[in-house]
Amino acid sequence: MSKMEWKDQLEKILGCTTRLFQIKTSEWEDQVGSLSADPAISPRPGNSAVVNNKLWIVVFSERRNLQVLEIPREQITEREEALLGWTIVHLKQTRQEVNKGNEAGAQLAELGEWIQFEFDSGSKGAIVPDHLTIGGKLFSEMVPFLLVSEHVPPSNTYSELEKLLNSFFEEDVLLIPLKTQEWLILAPVSLLSEGDNEEREGEEETVEEMLFSICSGLHGMLASEWIGECHLAVSHPVIPATSIIETLSLLQETVYLGRKFHIGENIHLSWLLHLERLLNSIPEAQRALYMEQMLNRSDVIIEPEILMTLETFFGLDCNVSETAKKLYIHRNTLLYRLDKLKQETGLDVRVFSDAVLVKIILLLYKVTKRR
Repeated sequence: MSKMEWKDQLEKILGCTTRLFQIKTSEWEDQVGSLSADPAISPRPGNSAVVNNKLWIVVFSERRNLQVLEIPREQITEREEALLGWTIVHLKQTRQEVNKGNEAGAQLAELGEWIQFEFDSGSKGAIVPDHLTIGGKLFSEMVPFLLVSEHVPPSNTYSELEKLLNSFFEEDVLLIPLKTQEWLILAPVSLLSEGDNEEREGEEETVEEMLFSICSGLHGMLASEWIGECHLAVSHPVIPATSIIETLSLLQETVYLGRKFHIGENIHLSWLLHLERLLNSIPEAQRALYMEQMLNRSDVIIEPEILMTLETFFGLDCNVSETAKKLYIHRNTLLYRLDKLKQETGLDVRVFSDAVLVKIILLLYKVTKRR
């Protein structure tokens, strides 16, 4: 559970609004030191102090920075304050026990907490602190994947998932836990050059083709040997130390758009969703109005047979011959269907401008829930 999810649940229990923010350790010492004669007050997780009639409780500390939870003083009793402080300390001890003897695992868990906090705070340009760069590994170019499970995983999922990933990639990868059902995977960029020396017929694969191939194999392995239904997104290689928050934002948006516009697909590629990203920014009322106007011409576009034909046609870059082969129909049968669409709607998908319009109609049809 991320800190923001934990915060939301706490607000429901207390019945008030709270604030989670980050300050320098020196700011805490200045604020609390000026209000208390006790020099022993230390900004460790679970420590609390009253500042301007607000209760400040340290949730997380890292060297010079603190993450602090602020609660209106009148909204919490002394007993609730003590219980909350004990809970924070207990959660920290539990994490330490889970990661005892596994310094790398503990550091990745801490990195995951930092990423989630910065992401939830809207700090997209945040740079990873030096002590969380996993021995400097995050300064190397790496391939980022976002894994999202459809199910709540069991407690031992992390270790099992880590073993599967290391086995699949045949080398160590960085598995960063985020939310309960979400993990960021960083793989070495060398996996994109492993096949350079192999003999291949025809043209060499592009980076995008290699990434898709890796994603397909990884998803197949996870779906069969891990927890089952899951979604996987990937983007181009990045330097995680300087762009990890921005990269996570892109991957989460990629999964969201993929699930919204391409129902039934589990592999989502960030570089193929530009049109979906644009359409998603249009207000829902305007999307629905456009659909009504377009489909008032004819509903032939959303007839099952035509719909399947168009999906295949666009998936094969509007290639008539390849589409006919894929659908196991004669070329003339395909041309008949496309001519029928043109007669009913006035749109010929063999013409670029009309193909763009029909593609937009198909994408919007999936999200306007028009029946």
